[in-house]
Amino acid sequence: MNAQYNIQFEKLCNILGLGHIIGSPKAITGGLLHRMYFIETTQGKYVVKALNPQIMLRPTATKNFINSEQIANIASNNIPALPAKKINGISMQEIDNQFYLVFDWIEGKSLKPNEIRIVHCERIGTIIADIHMTNFSELGIANDWSGNGELVDWNYYLKRGQENNAEWASQLQEISDNLYDWNDLANKSAMLLSADMVISHRDLDPKNVMWSQDNPIVIDWEAAGYINPMQELVETAIYWAEDEIGNIHKEKFMAFIDGYKKRYGILKANWKTVLINGFLGKLGWLEYNLRRSLWIECTDMEEQQIGTDQVMGTIKVIRYYADMMPELEKWLNDEI
Repeated sequence: MNAQYNIQFEKLCNILGLGHIIGSPKAITGGLLHRMYFIETTQGKYVVKALNPQIMLRPTATKNFINSEQIANIASNNIPALPAKKINGISMQEIDNQFYLVFDWIEGKSLKPNEIRIVHCERIGTIIADIHMTNFSELGIANDWSGNGELVDWNYYLKRGQENNAEWASQLQEISDNLYDWNDLANKSAMLLSADMVISHRDLDPKNVMWSQDNPIVIDWEAAGYINPMQELVETAIYWAEDEIGNIHKEKFMAFIDGYKKRYGILKANWKTVLINGFLGKLGWLEYNLRRSLWIECTDMEEQQIGTDQVMGTIKVIRYYADMMPELEKWLNDEI
């Protein structure tokens, strides 16, 4: 049975001592997994992230959120970062089986692709390097990545989609054979890269950086954990170099890499292996949204529609990425 949201703003504010709510809470954009709200109280302005109850059913979810907020708190000593507020000594709050993160409100905005300049790319490249060089050892977080990646049963989702006349069924069928090849290659590359891992943000795309008077603040640390540093560098450089329709601009991409190099130093990597590994996150996102679209892992109609939209968008992204890989490899080898 699908879990449902149980959001109670007044009870949340009363229990956490946030003051009395002024006006009505307002839904705001904040990612594609959870629900975000702006609330103003007699004590201040806050963002409340109501965590997706379906995700919180996963056995490791609670521990992952606790770890990610600990990571954000340590990172905030080295970079401009916004961890969740600690209330009564804890960052993640639970009220009547609904989990929340509460943040102080920031006056700023995330940048759209047409607003991103070379200087922004270089700055975020530097911030990624600073995160990679941060010492998180005091947290004692184990790297539990097994390296035994399994192939997703893509034909299962294709069959379910066809049975349900899903909007994306024909698109998925067109690339179904490629999905198995990309999945297999990505699993093998991930094994090769697993020998060099750092703790980092792992989702530092433009929506997760707020700019206040040209100063960046890194938000949304829920995906934080172990990752290969060159993998994150390349994936994040792509995020910041994309235009409105997803084309990757070389000047922005290389500015991001240069910003990282200025702080981190000489880069050494097999860039083909790194780029192949880039399929893994995209395929994982595709599978998750297939599950949402098919009501396998979904809370309500709104989330089901998000899943459907994301499946179609992600298929397009994966196909473009496959086409761009040789060009990206050439950029990296020529410039680095």
